[in-house]
Amino acid sequence: MTTSATPLRIGLLGTGPWARRTHAPALAAHPGVELSGVWGRRHEAATALAGAHGVPAFAGDDGLDALLAASDAVAVALPPDVQAPIAARAAAAGCHLLLDKPVATTAAGAHEVAEAAARSGVASVVFCTLRFAPETAAWITEQAALDGWFTARGQWLGALWAPGSTSEYAASPWRRDKGGLWDVGPHVLSVLLPVLGDVTELTAVRGPSDTVHLVLRHASGASSTATLGLGAPLGAVGTDIELRGEHGVANLPRWGGALDAFTGAVDALAETVRTGEPHPCDVRFGVRLTELLAEAEAQLGPAGPAVPAGS
Repeated sequence: MTTSATPLRIGLLGTGPWARRTHAPALAAHPGVELSGVWGRRHEAATALAGAHGVPAFAGDDGLDALLAASDAVAVALPPDVQAPIAARAAAAGCHLLLDKPVATTAAGAHEVAEAAARSGVASVVFCTLRFAPETAAWITEQAALDGWFTARGQWLGALWAPGSTSEYAASPWRRDKGGLWDVGPHVLSVLLPVLGDVTELTAVRGPSDTVHLVLRHASGASSTATLGLGAPLGAVGTDIELRGEHGVANLPRWGGALDAFTGAVDALAETVRTGEPHPCDVRFGVRLTELLAEAEAQLGPAGPAVPAGS
């Protein structure tokens, strides 16, 4: 844990379920962090979340500037194409970046953030859960240190819109529009790339509902597949990543909740700020994830929203 004598002042941008359930409580409880305030697009939502943690609330354009001025860094819990321009603005104001995935849903939007961070020299971390949950982060490091991986299989299926689902994220407009490719795709790719190497070839095929199947060739010569979706039946949900190679079979371990993972991401940002050493899961890695997902989307072609309106 980071326990600097001078806490890192982090402002929270966003007031939705992800911010309420993960970002705000983790930041408020972190011993090396001062939650400097909460900004929201709606004043009422910002006031409610900020009040729950005893910090100032900010809203609107002027409020954003005020929170940036009061912060060393920002943690962003906003839809990706809202996140991107605001993150670039935060970087230009000298704030370090703790970004959500995906950084944006266009390569141009992601590059805008990376370029702003580079110009200002600010640190960045992209919160891909599996890269920061203690159990899975250690496993990824162990597997990446080994050679001889032959192939891999990743699967992440959710049931946001299934009858009986109680997920707060089911109402998310950007998830309904972009589907599992963009929401859970970054998680699976954030494991496959550090272990098998960058993607050199990609093929994307549509499955049922919003499901997308990816076939990938990696720089190491290994191949992998990924099955991604949010519209599966409740009985089909699950996450699994399996590696096969010279050392046998390795399976992604179970991990704890998002709070522990996000705390790990905060620690990683604080360490990067302290040392100046870039984190492997920084905004540049986020750009690469966005490029790959955008390539897959372009291959798939237009299909309309992932879930029809009213479902």
